[in-house]
Order: sequence, then C-alpha cells, then structure tokens
Amino acid sequence: MSGPDPGDHEADDETGDGHPTSSDESDEMMPSSSDDRASAGPTAAESDDNTSADRPAVTIEDDGVVRWFLRSEDGSVVFVRDIVSSVAIVAAIGLLLFAVSGVWPPLVAVESGSMEPNMERGDLIFVVDDDRFVGDGPVDATGVVTADNGLESGHDTFGQPGDVVIFRPDGSQYRTPVIHRAHFWVDEGENWVDTKADEEIIGDATCDDVQTCPASRDGFVTKGDANSGYDQHQGGAQTDVVDPDWITGKAQFRIPWLGHIRLLFDSLFGGMLAPTPAPTDISAVTTGLEAPISAGDEIVPVS
Repeated sequence: MSGPDPGDHEADDETGDGHPTSSDESDEMMPSSSDDRASAGPTAAESDDNTSADRPAVTIEDDGVVRWFLRSEDGSVVFVRDIVSSVAIVAAIGLLLFAVSGVWPPLVAVESGSMEPNMERGDLIFVVDDDRFVGDGPVDATGVVTADNGLESGHDTFGQPGDVVIFRPDGSQYRTPVIHRAHFWVDEGENWVDTKADEEIIGDATCDDVQTCPASRDGFVTKGDANSGYDQHQGGAQTDVVDPDWITGKAQFRIPWLGHIRLLFDSLFGGMLAPTPAPTDISAVTTGLEAPISAGDEIVPVS
C-alpha cells in the first residue's frame, strides 16, 4: 500500500502558510455594510459646503455689474434684488392691463354707494377705453351703449341694460370722477325731459323745472342705479349733460373688496397718493372724497 504523497502535504502546507484560500480572500476583501457606510464619500451637506467653498466669489471686476447683481449672495444685494423683482412684476402686470384696457390707470376704487347693489363701496373696477369691447347698439361716434339701446339690443352690464361709464362732472379736472350708467343720448337743444326721460324717475318735472333742459350740448343723461334721479336733475353727480369727451372709460368688471386697500391708503395719507388740484371756486365742487354716499358713486384711481 502506498501512503500519501509527501508532496501533497507540502502543497497543503504551502497553501496554508503562504497564501490564503479563495474563501479567506473573499472574507477579507468584502467589508461589512457598516464599514461601507462609514467609509462612504462625504454627505450632501459636506458636498454643498465644499462646492460653496470652492466656488469663486462673484466680483464686479471679474463678472461685471449685471452678473454680480444677479449672482451675488451678499445680504444687502439680495434684499435689493428682491425689491427690484417685485417692482418689475407689478410693472409687467400694469403694462398688461394697460394694453388690454387702453386707459391709465386701468383700475379704480368705488368710494360711495349710488351704484348698489351692482357696485359696492370698496369694489375695484377694471376700466377700458370706450372704443373697446363695444356692445350692440352703441351711440354713433362713441363706443357707449345707453340703457335705452341696451334694452333693445340685449346689451347688459352690471345687472342692467347699457354701459356704466366713468366721467368728470361738467368736464372739470377739479372734481372727483363719477361712475354711473349712461341712460340715453340727447341732442343739443333737445327737450329731453319730455321726449326721453322716464316718468317714474323725472316725476312731474317739466323742462322749465330742470336746469339742464333743453340740452346745452350733445351727450348722455346719466344716473346711479341706486339713485332716485338723473345726475342732470336732483341726481348724485349734479352735472350737465355728459359730453363724450368727459368720459374717461367704461366699467368692464369688478373685484369685490380690493378697492378698500386703496381707499384706506387714501384716507391715511389724505389723497397724497393721487393728489387733486385745488378748485378755484369751492362752491362749484358738489362731490369729493368727503361727499356722502347719496352724492354719487365717486371713484379713486388706482395707480
């Protein structure tokens, strides 16, 4: 019988003493999962810190004023940049509204209640030029549809036939603009009290009883929806027949309550946000910021 080959023992000893077996190699070369986590690369926070530290500082000399202003992380620069961004957004919105409306300012705040319930005090009104968004049956050479024409054509705004217009009473730059409905058109010299006035509104009055009759010019007779009389006779605005040139726009739609912000600022700062020139004849001013609600639906421009 032949015994084991001594060479086999030498080979075994050589393997055991000289090099590890394949399983030993695997064990030594495979670190534990905990070791993996411990020896992993830097965390996200560390990476950000390293990136910020490695990033070169933005300077005016190297990057120019515009690039420095847009990318600087200095606190005061960031503050100014936020303000500029906000102003730019507001300006962009204002320009967009102006492009649509064609008038400036395109928003006005209602400060009294003669158009209730269709307009309330504190409503913010979007205004357009009278030649835009024209309804059916406008008066010739204007974009305004009167209540009489709107009743026939079906053109309604703010709950009743006809357009609601913004105008300056008697065309005066010293009086607060009024927002009322255009009821009908009259020609110069027309006895409108007898020919077109609603008996329920004018009552028993005749042309001799009404200072603005016969009409001194071509124009509109207007009235607040909540008022009992025409503006040209015992109404809120107390104005002559409204010349189309006195009209600064038409009311398009309203945003409830937002106008209170504008009215609050105006009351706090006494009209400094939108100052009005002082009238030369105080007795001629029958409407103003201090007028009672029954005096007419006056507006404050939002600029």
